[in-house]
Amino acid sequence: MANNIAPREVDYNQWYLDVISAAELADYAPVRGCMVIRPVGYAIWEGMQRELDRRFKELGHVNAYFPLFIPESFMTKEAEHVEGFAPECAVVTHGGGEKLEEPLMVRPTSETIIGHMYAQWVHSWRDLPILINQWANVVRWERRTRLFLRTMEFLWQEGHTAHESSEEAVEETLRMLEVYRSFAEDFLAIPVLSGPKTESEKFAGAVTTYCIEGLMQDGRALQMGTSHFLGQNFSKAFEIRFEGRDQVLQHAWTTSWGVSTRLIGALIMSHSDDDGLVLPPRVSPYVAAIVPIFRKEEEKNRVHEFINKAMTGLLGPEEVEASEKRFGNNQIQQLFYNQATSQQIVVDKRDTMRPGDKHWFWTQRGVPLRIEVGPRDVDAGHVVVKSRLDGSKEIVPLEKLTKEWLDAKLENMQKALFEQALARRDSSIAVANSYQELKDHFEQGRRGFLRCRFNPGKEAEAQIKADTKATVRLIVTDTATPGTCIYSGEPSTTEVIFAIAY
Repeated sequence: MANNIAPREVDYNQWYLDVISAAELADYAPVRGCMVIRPVGYAIWEGMQRELDRRFKELGHVNAYFPLFIPESFMTKEAEHVEGFAPECAVVTHGGGEKLEEPLMVRPTSETIIGHMYAQWVHSWRDLPILINQWANVVRWERRTRLFLRTMEFLWQEGHTAHESSEEAVEETLRMLEVYRSFAEDFLAIPVLSGPKTESEKFAGAVTTYCIEGLMQDGRALQMGTSHFLGQNFSKAFEIRFEGRDQVLQHAWTTSWGVSTRLIGALIMSHSDDDGLVLPPRVSPYVAAIVPIFRKEEEKNRVHEFINKAMTGLLGPEEVEASEKRFGNNQIQQLFYNQATSQQIVVDKRDTMRPGDKHWFWTQRGVPLRIEVGPRDVDAGHVVVKSRLDGSKEIVPLEKLTKEWLDAKLENMQKALFEQALARRDSSIAVANSYQELKDHFEQGRRGFLRCRFNPGKEAEAQIKADTKATVRLIVTDTATPGTCIYSGEPSTTEVIFAIAY
């Protein structure tokens, strides 16, 4: 067990921060509530960006960029939207040494300014649909912050689309929800539940908000992504109108959807252990770290020659030769495992660290595989492969070190991480048949998802939150059989998921 990381069972919150520190993912900025994303953390975010961007573009979306500053008057055009975001907005009142004629909101989200621009671009049904995504930063003036999970400034993507009909916009909303669900499960190896939010929990200005919810190791829920059907609320506020096929002027139907660097927090809390970060192979910047072990100079040369043979088998002679040119004076040699994703295998040639220190260095950064090579391994013609997932050790002969072997090894780890998280999630889903059962569940310190019949309502949800700290995370959509609401005792055909959330 690492001595620089608090055990999860002792102090989960400190464990989370210790894992971030040990892996060098992020650090606190001099501005309260803001963070600096360090190279390893940013490389993880870049991996997510690449995969999501690919998925978006496969569906016809294109990227654009809109201003960080939004006129205050824009935020007031959609009443529900301004009411929802006003407490979180940062406002610029002065610039260039002078007071501004109109204050500027620092982007908390972009529906308003994008709505303004769409109104300039949309004139006919032939201009639709507009399918635009933006990679950007946003600012929300949070009172309580935590690295990655909730900071005053964070990175995200926000998709904004405009459509000819309500049916098309709803289809887009659900399509993007499915993109997020499959991305979370297939790429991040995090099982999620998906469904609509209640009226009181929806995005300010939306008709319907859908979400994906993950369950972290401490049993608390984390909202990992949202997709919003905005109806005509913003198109009416900003006059996004077009001449329809029937030559009648009408308002467009819009959507918005997004995920953020909060997903890095989800990765940490879903997979990591008391030794540090654990990363699914598909998102890890480094898929393997090779650690040479030797005492004498003669042993050093033999070990490095053997490592080059191993790398040639895994990645081919062209990549080994190219890496030598890129390597330069850096003592961590980098070889591309996958050029398209920028994922790498590293050879740790640093002579300022002992092999044991290198072991912890790569373990705490979540690298899926650690490959050790010492003089005895060279003599035997094999390497020792250790798994970050379960610490298991495997001796692999040199001739079996191929890219096909490595691909299969990593794929098995990806699946195992998901299955492990899925089993933990499924074992943490309980059912309540009365309000007393719901209260007992959370008052006894139990966490996880609690499924029950419930007729959503603002007052009822507020009272339940006051009693238990639990909120409705989503409405279950796979049921329609009648039952009884656990709170009101009235008939109900609605099932929901309650949980205590981040």
